[in-house]
Amino acid sequence: MMTTIRKAVLSLSLLFLGISTLVAQNQFPSQVWHKGNIHTTDGQVYGGEIKYDLENNVVQLQDQTVNTFSATNVTHFELFDEVYGGVRKFFSLPYAQGTDYATPIFFEVLTEGEDLALLCREYIATDSRGMGGFGMMGGYGMNPFYGPQSMMGHKLAFKYYFLKNGKIEQYNLKKKELFEMLPGHDDEISLFMRKNRLEYDKRGDLLRITAYYNQLN
Repeated sequence: MMTTIRKAVLSLSLLFLGISTLVAQNQFPSQVWHKGNIHTTDGQVYGGEIKYDLENNVVQLQDQTVNTFSATNVTHFELFDEVYGGVRKFFSLPYAQGTDYATPIFFEVLTEGEDLALLCREYIATDSRGMGGFGMMGGYGMNPFYGPQSMMGHKLAFKYYFLKNGKIEQYNLKKKELFEMLPGHDDEISLFMRKNRLEYDKRGDLLRITAYYNQLN
């Protein structure tokens, strides 16, 4: 009898786990809670469930209560993305958004070297194609986070930035501009991109190209 009950409980647990995973997969990363840590400017570290909002530059921590932190009092936060896999890190960095006055906002760090880092900020955009499902991209298996994701009339989009010489510069997904951002190794980068069939406007490909450039330097 007890063996039967334990099997039934295990089956229900697996069922609910599958349902919760399915629900999470029907949401964008910023809409779900992730396990992680928040590091504040006063040296404190807070751990729990994290939800981030890059549009408003806040991150929430859910423990016994829900607390909200802004980019002005957070140095960085890190989380484990169970839906798409892997640890993701976000740093609060000063940046002027359309003005001459720089304020701290959150950037995700995709890859970094001694002299240069690739940053990004994700956002949810309207999908004019009206297509559902997930877009896939080669080079990172079947992980949709590294390709264009869309559902219910919206899609996950990214703005990319390079941090070099202490300055953040937005990259507008133009091939010529990529070589301007990564100077000094045009031939090596061109060969690397052709050999690995990498594009200049894909998240996963940009990560690999930038990491390769940092190795060259």
